[in-house]
Amino acid sequence: MPDATQRADLNGKELCYTDRGDGPAVVFVHGLMSTRHTWDGQIDRLAGSHRVIAPDLFGHGDSAKPSGDYSLGAHAAMLRDLLELLGLPSATLVGHSLGGGIAMQMTYLFPERVDRIVLVSSGGLGREVNPMLRAATLPGSELVLPLLASPWIKGVGDSILRLWSKTGLPAVSPSSTEGWKSFATLSDPAARRAFLATSRSVINSGGQLVSARDRLSNLASRQVMLIWGARDRVIPVSHLNTTLEILPNSRIAVLPRSGHFPHLDEPDRFAAELSGFLLSPV
Repeated sequence: MPDATQRADLNGKELCYTDRGDGPAVVFVHGLMSTRHTWDGQIDRLAGSHRVIAPDLFGHGDSAKPSGDYSLGAHAAMLRDLLELLGLPSATLVGHSLGGGIAMQMTYLFPERVDRIVLVSSGGLGREVNPMLRAATLPGSELVLPLLASPWIKGVGDSILRLWSKTGLPAVSPSSTEGWKSFATLSDPAARRAFLATSRSVINSGGQLVSARDRLSNLASRQVMLIWGARDRVIPVSHLNTTLEILPNSRIAVLPRSGHFPHLDEPDRFAAELSGFLLSPV
């Protein structure tokens, strides 16, 4: 396939993004510590019928990692600016984890820019979150994270994964592999600073700080889909159930063999669910 990677200057900062296909616009928004490449398999499946855009959020992947504002509002403004740059009046947003919180924030701040919204194992829908993410926001984590994400630790972890794959034991899930790869990016000081700034804007030692629940009623008139992995150990699937109390008409898909990255654990099922939603009548 042709290289669809693009680079743009947004307010003096370089943004790297994937832009492929033609048709109605869909913007994929990745989660904390992740990159646009977590969506590559879904982009391959969808680009034949849609224009698919997937940015590396600022502080992540190949995009700039400046000191500054990494709040949900700042990320949402970046998405708005990217749509403006591309000449797109609006798009469907597909947000995973932190990306789900960003998608909801963009819908709240710039409602005219959002057609439909798909929340994948989304943040912002409940207090509970994995204890490791809560610990990363504690004072002093700036000193601990460089040790935990050091090249030596990464090498040990990579070796364990390789050996595991040769044992004949059940395979490590794509969710677990992606989680390890994401954590390893914190060996880069700029990425680590951005991670701490982003995570501390939405999480503290007690769990998720930012809740979208009091604003969910704003989505009642929109087409909304919720996709979750039944085995999610980062953000529990129970958040989906409580969200349905406010948005009972949402389309739901719980993928039984998936963890926190259902688009990686069950990519074909995920793509079928997403395509069905995108093709449904408005």
